Amino acid sequence: MIIVYIESTNGHLKKSSLEVMTYSKKMATQMATEVAAICLTPCDASLVGEYGISKLYQASDARFEHFDSKAFTKAIAEIFTNNGGKVLVLPFNQNGKALAPRLSVRLNAGLVNGANALANTSNGFVISKNVFSGKAVANYQIHTDVKIVSLASNSIPAEKNPTSCEVIPSATSLSDTDFSTKYIKSELVSGDIPLSEADLVVSAGRGLKGPENWGMIEECAKILGAATACSRAVADVHWRPHHEHVGQTGLAISPNLYIAVGISGAIQHLAGVSSSKTIVVINTDPEAPFFKAADYGIVGDAFEVMPKFNEALRKLKA
Repeated sequence: MIIVYIESTNGHLKKSSLEVMTYSKKMATQMATEVAAICLTPCDASLVGEYGISKLYQASDARFEHFDSKAFTKAIAEIFTNNGGKVLVLPFNQNGKALAPRLSVRLNAGLVNGANALANTSNGFVISKNVFSGKAVANYQIHTDVKIVSLASNSIPAEKNPTSCEVIPSATSLSDTDFSTKYIKSELVSGDIPLSEADLVVSAGRGLKGPENWGMIEECAKILGAATACSRAVADVHWRPHHEHVGQTGLAISPNLYIAVGISGAIQHLAGVSSSKTIVVINTDPEAPFFKAADYGIVGDAFEVMPKFNEALRKLKA
């Protein structure tokens, strides 16, 4: 059986969860097996069913309100093992990156993080993923009886495949000592579109010369319905909040469209955005490294290009 770990916030499933459910359903069909889901926070079973999942193992425990990798690992492993799981699928997001290695050890399972395609089961169980900052694709074969795969964001578009979903209450043996994280307070990031969930991202760097010039970036994002991001240098001088920092030392994202304005494209930044489906670069320097990774590029001053760019977008949207 394939079991997929999904996440919800305030009862609403995350975009990454819709993708891993679609991925798991496709893999289950390919392998002629069943698929079920685990959720440790309240979620809408009818929505789970819309993506082809017929069983939802739901653990009701108030202590799961805040993520704790140690406790969540034990709970997921118990539910997975008790229900005959053989393949565990997780999203390759911040929580998934914390859980997958722990689960690999606990379940004695082979693990491939950041998969970008369905497993090739014609001769074993082979998973592909991007390597070398997206410059190449590597194939990994998992030989263990239990297998774990975490799926890179936007690798598989979410597709509905409606079925009825049975909710199965699942108790765990967790004690208070299994929870190692103490939460003092939570501060929710404001904004309409979380960066990690965004299909479209508009980002900028030091080429904007100061935080007072970010209006044209925010305007572009508003027209497109996109999230905003920035380079590390910008976050370090507090022109933009740190939660918008993308790159090797920030958030790794893979939107369908990434627009980079005034960012040179150092390898550290590329490492966090190279999985984007389409990259558009706007920079005054024709030799900027980012142009080598770009699908489309504009050599020009952002202060001249962006107003015209935004006007063209408004006309297109109209």
